[in-house]
Amino acid sequence: MMLRYALQTVRDRKGGFVGTFLALMCAAALVTACGTLLETGLRGTIKTERYAAAPVIVSADQNVHQTTVKHKKGKTKVKHKAKPIAERAWLRVDDIESRIKSAPGVATVVPELTFLAQPVIPETGKGAGPDGGADAPTYGHAWKSATLTPFHLVDGKAPRSSHDLVIDRGLADRTGLRPGDRLTVQSTQSPRDYRITGVAAPQHGALTHQASLFFSSEEAERLAAHPGKVTAFGVVPAKGTSVADLKTAVEQAVEGTTAQVSAGDERGPVEFLDAAGARVKLVSMGGAMGGTSLLVAVLVVVGTFALSIQQRHRELALLRAVAATPKQIRRLLGREALVVGAVAGAVGALAGLPLGGWLHERFVATGAVPATLERTVSVFPPLVAVGATLLGAWAAARIAGRRIVRIRPAQALAEAQVEPGRPAWSRIVAGLVLLVGGGVLVAVLSVLHTEAASTPVTFLTVVVFACAIALLGPFVVRAAAALLRGPLRLTGPGGKLAHANLRGNAARMAAVVTPLALLTGMACTVLFVQPTLDDAARAQAREGIRADWVLAAQGPGVPAQAARKLRTTDGVEAATEVVRTTVRVGLDKYSAQGVTPEDLARTWDPDVTAGTIEGFGEGSVAVSELAADRLGLKPGSTLKFTLGDGTRTELTVRAVYARGLGFGDLTMAHDLVARHVDNPLATTVLVRSDRTQQQLAADLDKFPGVHVLTPSAADDLQAESRRTNAEVNLLAMGLVLAFTAIAVVNTLAMSVSERIREFAMLRLAGATRRQVLRMLRTEALAVLFIGTGLGSGVALAVLTAFSVGMTGSAAPTLVPLVYVSVLTVAGLLALIATALPGRAALKPLPVTVATAKE
Repeated sequence: MMLRYALQTVRDRKGGFVGTFLALMCAAALVTACGTLLETGLRGTIKTERYAAAPVIVSADQNVHQTTVKHKKGKTKVKHKAKPIAERAWLRVDDIESRIKSAPGVATVVPELTFLAQPVIPETGKGAGPDGGADAPTYGHAWKSATLTPFHLVDGKAPRSSHDLVIDRGLADRTGLRPGDRLTVQSTQSPRDYRITGVAAPQHGALTHQASLFFSSEEAERLAAHPGKVTAFGVVPAKGTSVADLKTAVEQAVEGTTAQVSAGDERGPVEFLDAAGARVKLVSMGGAMGGTSLLVAVLVVVGTFALSIQQRHRELALLRAVAATPKQIRRLLGREALVVGAVAGAVGALAGLPLGGWLHERFVATGAVPATLERTVSVFPPLVAVGATLLGAWAAARIAGRRIVRIRPAQALAEAQVEPGRPAWSRIVAGLVLLVGGGVLVAVLSVLHTEAASTPVTFLTVVVFACAIALLGPFVVRAAAALLRGPLRLTGPGGKLAHANLRGNAARMAAVVTPLALLTGMACTVLFVQPTLDDAARAQAREGIRADWVLAAQGPGVPAQAARKLRTTDGVEAATEVVRTTVRVGLDKYSAQGVTPEDLARTWDPDVTAGTIEGFGEGSVAVSELAADRLGLKPGSTLKFTLGDGTRTELTVRAVYARGLGFGDLTMAHDLVARHVDNPLATTVLVRSDRTQQQLAADLDKFPGVHVLTPSAADDLQAESRRTNAEVNLLAMGLVLAFTAIAVVNTLAMSVSERIREFAMLRLAGATRRQVLRMLRTEALAVLFIGTGLGSGVALAVLTAFSVGMTGSAAPTLVPLVYVSVLTVAGLLALIATALPGRAALKPLPVTVATAKE
C-alpha cells in the first residue's frame, strides 16, 4: 500500500523530487568514478613487454618487511607488514644463478640488465623515446638478453665492442638512424658516442611503453653500475615442462634468498616498477576521494531531502491529521527515497563509468599514473554506488523527516503554515558536538607534520564543520540576519523583505547556506593547501642555497663528470652534486638527498641547530628536526634504515637541521646514495664560483642538455615541477568541488521554486515582477555573504592549522586573485540559480496561483 502511494507521489510531484534526484545521481556518478580508480589500483593489469618470451622471471624483492610479535592474555599474535621501496632492487648473480640452473625443468637462464640510457638527438640535444619526447622511457640492456622479448636483427649485426650499439626499429624509424650512423647516449655515466651496428625489432610487434638500446655485455655491465648484480633472470622451461611446474621448481630452488619468482601477469609489475607503485597511489587516491565524496554526498542529500520534505510539510501534516501513524509516514518517506534513489543511482552509476575513464586518462596525461597500468572496470563500483545511493537516500529521508513524524498532528498543521521557532534539541546537541569535533580536528591538524597524515584530516575537518553549520544553520542565519539588518534595510523595501525572510524562514535559508559554505571552504582548502606547502619549501631552499649558479639538465640529470670538470676549473670554489631518493626507516617513508661532502658549507646551509656538517662523509647522515623528533635522534646517534634499492645501512647522525621542507628529511653523502638509485645523475649541481654564466657554459659544452642557471631560475623550474604535482591533487578533488557546486545550484533552485505562492501574494499586494526579483537578488546576496563568510572562516582555520603543523608558521599562503575567483564563481552560481527559477515562478498569473493553493 505504502509503496504504491510512494510511487504515485513521486509520479505526481516530479518537480519536487527533481532536486533530490539530481543530488543522488551526481553522488552515484562520483562514487562510481572513484570506485573504478580504487579497483584499478587493486586489480589493474600491468602487461609485460620485455619479458614476453620468458614465462618465469626471477627478480629481487621490492619490499621492506617488518614482523611484530605481540603477547596478550596468553595469546601470541604475529603480524607481518610490507612496504614498497623507491628504487629497483638488484640480485647477486653468484647467489641466485646457480640455484636456478639446478632446478628441474629449466632449459635456459638469461640474465637481464635494465638501466638508464637516453639517446641524444643531435638537432635538439634532447632525449628521444617512443614518442620522441624528452621524458619518454628508454632503457639500456645487454644484447644477450634480447631473447627475453625476443628481439631479432632486421638490419646490421650484433654489438661486439664497447662502442657498438643496436637500436630498436621504432627509434630508427622516428630518427632516421641506420647502421653505420653514430648516436650519443646519456646513461649513468657521462654522455658517450656509439656506432650503430644494427637495428632490432620485437618478434611480436613493437613495444608500446618503452624503447630499447642494446650494448655489448661488458659495456652494459659498466653502464648498469652494479657489478656482480642483475635486474632479473628470465627462465625458459625445458620441453615438456609446464610454466606452473617450472615456477614451483624455481621457487623451491631460491627459497631462503631475497629473490621472488613471477609468472604470467605477475611479470608486468616486475618490468614496470612505476606502474606497481602507482597501484598504491591509486588505492590511496581513490579511497580518499571516495570517502570525501561520500561524506559530502550524505551532507548534500540530507539537506536536499530536508528541503523537499519542508516543501511538502502541509501535505504530510494533513496525512497525520487524517490518522496516518508515525510508522506509516516513515515508511512512505523511506519508500519514496528508495524509489528516487534506485533510479538516480542507476543513472548516476552508468554516468560514472565514462567519468572514471576520463579521470584515469587525465591522471595518465599528468604523469600521476603510468600508461602501463591498464584501467580495470567491473560491475562492483556501479553496484556499490547504487547501494550507497539507496542507503544514503533512505537515511537522509529518515533524518530529514524525523520532526514531522514525531510531532502531534495539530502541531504539524500549525507548522505547515509557520516555520518552527527552534530546531529540535537533538539537532542542537549534534551540531554542538560536531562543532567541538571540528575544533579538535583543527588542534590535531596543527601537530601533524607529514603530508600523508595531514591531507585526509584537512578535508575531513572542512566536512565536519560543514555538518555543524547544517545542523546549527537556523541559529547562524538568524544571527547573521541580525547583523545584516541595517545594510539590508538601506536597500529599500526589497531589502526589508529579504531581512524578514532571513529571520522568518531561517531553516529554509540554512539549507542554502550549507552547500555554499561547503563549496567555499572546500575550494579554498583545496586551492591553498599545496601553495602553502610549496611556498614554505621554496623559502627554505632559497635561504639555504649559497651557490652562485645551479646546473640543471634537460635530460635525465647532470653527469658526475660535469661536476668533476668544474672542480678542476680555475675560479670554481665548490661544486656540490645533489641526487634525490626516498628511504625507509622501519616501514616509514622519508625523503632523502645525497650531497657531495667536499666544501659543502660553501654551497649549502640547511640551518643546522645541533651538531655540524663539517667533516661530513659516507658514514654520516644529517636529519631534519622533524625526523629527529619522530625518531628520537641527536648528533652521535646511530640511524638504521633501508636505502632506495632495499640495501640496509647504518649511519651516524652528524647534524640536525631546521630546513627539512626545502632539503628533505635525511641528507647523506652523494656517492652512497648514487650507488643505490636507478638514476645516479645529479638532479642539480650547486656551484660557488666567480666565473660568469657564459664562461661556465663554455666549460660544459661537451655535456649536451646541461644548462647553467641562476638559483632563482632553478627555483622556478622546481616550482613548475611541484605545480604539476599540485594539478593531480586539484584534479582529484575537482569532481568533489563540481558536485558541491551542482548541489549549490540545485538547493537554491529548489528553495526558490517552492515559493510560487509567496511571490503570487506579493504580486497581489502590489509588488511588481521587478521588485520581487530585486528582493530575490538581495536575498541571494545576503545568503551568499553568509555562506561564503562561514566557508572562508572554516578554510582559514583549517589552513592555519595545516600551516602550523607542516611549516611551523601560522601564515598559510592565500592568493587574493584565486580567492576572489572562488567568491565570483559562488556568486554567479547563486545569482543564476536564483534568477532563473525566480523568473519561472513569476510567470503564472498571481490570481491563478493563489486560487490553486487555497
